[in-house]
Amino acid sequence: MNRNRFLRALALVTAFSLVLSTAACSAKTDTSSSATSASVSFETTERSETTIPEYPETTTEASENSFINAEDITVNDTIDNSNDSEHAIETAGEKASYSNIKVTKTGDSDEGDKADFYGDNSAIYATDGAELTLSEMIVDTDGAHANAVFSYGEGTTVNISDSVITTSGNCSGGLMTTGGGTTNASNLNIHTTGNSSAAIRSDRGGGTVNVNGGSYVTDGKGSPVIYSTADITVNDAVMESTSSQGVVVEGRNSVTLNNVSLTADNNSKNSNKSEWFQAVMIYQSMSGDASVGLAEFTMAGGSLTNKNGDIFFVNNTSANITLTDVEIINQDENGVFLRAAAAGWGSEGSNGGRVNLYLNNQILEGDILVDSISILNMYLASGTVYTGTVNEDNEGEVYVEIENGSKWILTGDSYISSLTCEADAVDLNGHTLYVNGTPYTGGTSSGTAIEFPASSSSDGHHPGEKPGDPPPGDNAGRAPGGEPPEKPDGEPPQ
Repeated sequence: MNRNRFLRALALVTAFSLVLSTAACSAKTDTSSSATSASVSFETTERSETTIPEYPETTTEASENSFINAEDITVNDTIDNSNDSEHAIETAGEKASYSNIKVTKTGDSDEGDKADFYGDNSAIYATDGAELTLSEMIVDTDGAHANAVFSYGEGTTVNISDSVITTSGNCSGGLMTTGGGTTNASNLNIHTTGNSSAAIRSDRGGGTVNVNGGSYVTDGKGSPVIYSTADITVNDAVMESTSSQGVVVEGRNSVTLNNVSLTADNNSKNSNKSEWFQAVMIYQSMSGDASVGLAEFTMAGGSLTNKNGDIFFVNNTSANITLTDVEIINQDENGVFLRAAAAGWGSEGSNGGRVNLYLNNQILEGDILVDSISILNMYLASGTVYTGTVNEDNEGEVYVEIENGSKWILTGDSYISSLTCEADAVDLNGHTLYVNGTPYTGGTSSGTAIEFPASSSSDGHHPGEKPGDPPPGDNAGRAPGGEPPEKPDGEPPQ
């Protein structure tokens, strides 16, 4: 099925089902001091040949079905737990399966890191290499730090399908993966309403998350649909955030979206570290929850709709952003397509954004801003037509490469450091393109991409708040320097 038909189908589905948090809910103390430094290994990013990723096709039948609701599930049993720091279902080091059960979890965790890192107070919890299979489940949580389904530790796998998840407390994600765990999800309906409660969430130690189909909606402050300190892939899904970013990627981690309809209305903040709103944020908080390194955001097919602010914001990290045949819609006429800039995370003077932007078969409009400590390498390929102004303030370093058959149409004077293109690849449109200070008048140009480290130059001893950190008073358990507390007796909490 072609992309437009897919999007129309998704829009129809969404109309019948409007039924998205940061990784760590524990507040972090910001410091601008750079007296203490750690040794950071720098890797130089290298551009490889541009390839257009293949992504799965969605059948008409699948895309036109409405999402699963609680009424669609036959409940044969109920499991309730109202005790603080306990689980309704727990599996450790063994195989187990549950189906057609309604799980209700109330009660709180008074130690945020135990909940966020190790699964304390989650409704359903798997650890110690367990393999937990869940199908046709209804999971409802109402408590502080009450994540719904939690996969913790290397070798642990949670498989969940055809289920409905709702959470209403703060710091209560839908799917939570930490410590190297794995979560595989299919055809879920997740709706979270609390603050700092991403629908698809990870935290310290990360892991692998694969999601196919379904609806994922978040309403709370600091609650993106996806908060990634892991490798997260979502296929053929509808995702919406009504208050936070749609997606946040922290540090050396990734999000891949294939045939996904993503809508973000970022209109609230939990901290004052950034003045801008955006649909997708890629950054490094320096909290210790995500390894320092190259972040990845990849999207193929589907649509990305932004209702407030910018489309992309990259800060205090290096990132690859790859878009292939994605419909980009920015409903905010004052928002830009990409902002690479310093904000409140990291060490002042070295906390800009460093971006490799790969645009394949894209038709898009929007300006790109690059501040004085940020870098952009932009590659237009496979018939891409980009319309916009780049680096209008003449601050950052920018390289642009335009493959034969692609085009850049200027909407204002732009300033770049280097350019590679064939003749007629740039439509000045009445404006001036300055290449290393010299007006470009047309013709073939050969330039060089800008090398930058894959790691931030900020060290791991400058912790800072995450976009979805809770307000002061909801940060019990945070050890000095952003380190997690020791597990009780060396084991995850029970």
